[in-house]
Amino acid sequence: MFAVIKTGGKQYRVSADDVFKIERLDAEEGAQVEFTNVLMVGNGAEVTIGAPEVDGATVVAEVVEQGRGRKVIAFKKRRRQNSRRKRGHRQYETTVRITEILTGGAKPSKKAAAKPAAKKEAAPKAETKAAPAKKEADASASAAPLFTAPTGDADKLTDIKGIGPVAEKQLNEQGITTFAQIAALSKADIEKVDEYMPFSADQITDWQAQAKELIKG
Repeated sequence: MFAVIKTGGKQYRVSADDVFKIERLDAEEGAQVEFTNVLMVGNGAEVTIGAPEVDGATVVAEVVEQGRGRKVIAFKKRRRQNSRRKRGHRQYETTVRITEILTGGAKPSKKAAAKPAAKKEAAPKAETKAAPAKKEADASASAAPLFTAPTGDADKLTDIKGIGPVAEKQLNEQGITTFAQIAALSKADIEKVDEYMPFSADQITDWQAQAKELIKG
């Protein structure tokens, strides 16, 4: 038995036990989700096509993992304008496993995972008070810059071709303020920037070569 569902503006042909990635869903790992936007259901030679949806059809899935896809590079260059821009993007994705394909208004054999949330609400007050402190610690850790800015005056990073005012601000916020820092970035540092900032490894390598020349000059 198979079905065609629509989610995140895309259509997917699915069968029981299929595991695939879709646009991010607001659900925790292990939670059960239902897709009611079912466009087609087939069982052997019998196929039911919706208009646009199949009445009473539901596809049930389990959230396996929340993550991000591969980085996509967008490069823009203007001829004779000495202007080029390179940006990276990683789309948020959810990996799901199809558990049931239901028709005729049938209900899922398992209820949606709503009980864990109820248990959290019934937790002791001491744990409830400790939660905000943990959130604040996590927030402060995530807000920490990737690198430690050196003392002294900052260089004008926009002198490097490919670094505009916006990119310069982003680099400064992450502790990169001088040509010497860019020139001295290690392979691990470049991978860190590639992972957490909208700049690719090739782009940073190009900046390094320019930074070394500016230091010599």
